[in-house]
Amino acid sequence: MTPRALTFTSTLLLAAALTSPSARQTGADGPPGQGRVLARADQHILPQRERAAAVNAMLRDRLDTLLPRLMREVDIDLWVIVNREYVEDPLYLTLVPEPVFAARRTTMLVFHDRGGPDGVERLTVSRYPMAGFYEAVWQGDDVDEQWTRLGALIAERRPRRIGINTSRNWAFGDGLTSGLRDRLMDILPPEYASRVVSAEALAVRWLETRTPRELEVYPHIVSLARGVIAEAFSDRVITPGVTTSDDVAWYIRQRFAELDLPIWFQPYVNVQRPGTTCDDKTPFCGDYGVVIQRGDVLHTDVGITYLRLSTDTQEMGYVLRLGEREVPASLERALAVGNRWQDLLTAEFTAGRTGNEVLAAVQAAARREGITHNTYTHPIGFHGHGAGATIGMWDSPGAIPIQGDWKVHPNTAYAIEGSVRVPVPEWKGQPVDIKLEQSAVFDGTRVIYLAGRQTQWHVIR
Repeated sequence: MTPRALTFTSTLLLAAALTSPSARQTGADGPPGQGRVLARADQHILPQRERAAAVNAMLRDRLDTLLPRLMREVDIDLWVIVNREYVEDPLYLTLVPEPVFAARRTTMLVFHDRGGPDGVERLTVSRYPMAGFYEAVWQGDDVDEQWTRLGALIAERRPRRIGINTSRNWAFGDGLTSGLRDRLMDILPPEYASRVVSAEALAVRWLETRTPRELEVYPHIVSLARGVIAEAFSDRVITPGVTTSDDVAWYIRQRFAELDLPIWFQPYVNVQRPGTTCDDKTPFCGDYGVVIQRGDVLHTDVGITYLRLSTDTQEMGYVLRLGEREVPASLERALAVGNRWQDLLTAEFTAGRTGNEVLAAVQAAARREGITHNTYTHPIGFHGHGAGATIGMWDSPGAIPIQGDWKVHPNTAYAIEGSVRVPVPEWKGQPVDIKLEQSAVFDGTRVIYLAGRQTQWHVIR
């Protein structure tokens, strides 16, 4: 076994150990089934050098086993990705090994499906090689010569369909700038210029599909995000009457920085209490930047990226009033309604259904049960708001064109995101919004939460 394989294997073993029930704390922070707190999470995060080895092992596996299948699925036998420093294609950093941070000068990648067991030939026509991942077929300083070599390389392989990353509808599939596209078309022989097609479907399928190796480590990544939420929504961080919601949001950001876990958006925390109102058009209701008081309902939304995989998590907390020993029964019921909405949604995932069809089905199911909800679930993976089937949007309750028309595929990950609105008797009938979001994978048959889901309140005592 090679050193790289050993490193990756140790990573998988570590992830499996950390996400097993025995590795999680219990008690005030919640039962193991919620995937709550990792004991001393900072000791279980790989240093930068070991992260690179793990990422590269997963990338090599994707290139060797996944890419050939996807190219044949969309009927593209040659895929060209050209980008320049500062204007990288959205796919570029998902296709190159660590420690690549950016395109260097003009970087060209070419994938040629030779068919059958020969698999996909991976080439780079670039000044800087990427040994072990791409065969370098040109090196030099003359950009004109570089483009000439690309044109000759394409003609030598006589492709039927040449995929390029241009798309009217998908940002992920539109990474080829107009200037580079013009240059590409100029150097292609006329008979090959007519064979150029959009590779948007290939781009989306590449981004949305999760491999078995990625799914080994993804639960650990999600557990890290959930663990920091549990830290933040506790009396270790919050002192009622003193701590503000912004204090908690910045604690979350600082904690991730200390753990060397990059965030992909600013965490935020809001407060609901009697007297606050939420309109019917936004799930992000509640007061921001206020002093947290006893009896408050808290909500947070956080997202990190680790080993190139992103998380997106929303959870709820409650601050006990003086004399209270547990969360009021009405709020417990409200959270249960949120969990029921999740169940209705995940039950509607079926391979081959579009995102809009899943949305219509959950809306009908929720109406039958009298659940007031807003469903806005999205894919997740290399990007927090990922490529794939969109199932509703928070500001658009109906069918979503293009992204909503994309079909659900097996081995794709989603942020199961939405909110339910439930009246609270203790609040004189004022509703509380239960806003939940948990990362999950659809394996083709069922939806599996990668690190559990919130079924009990975070409690600040």
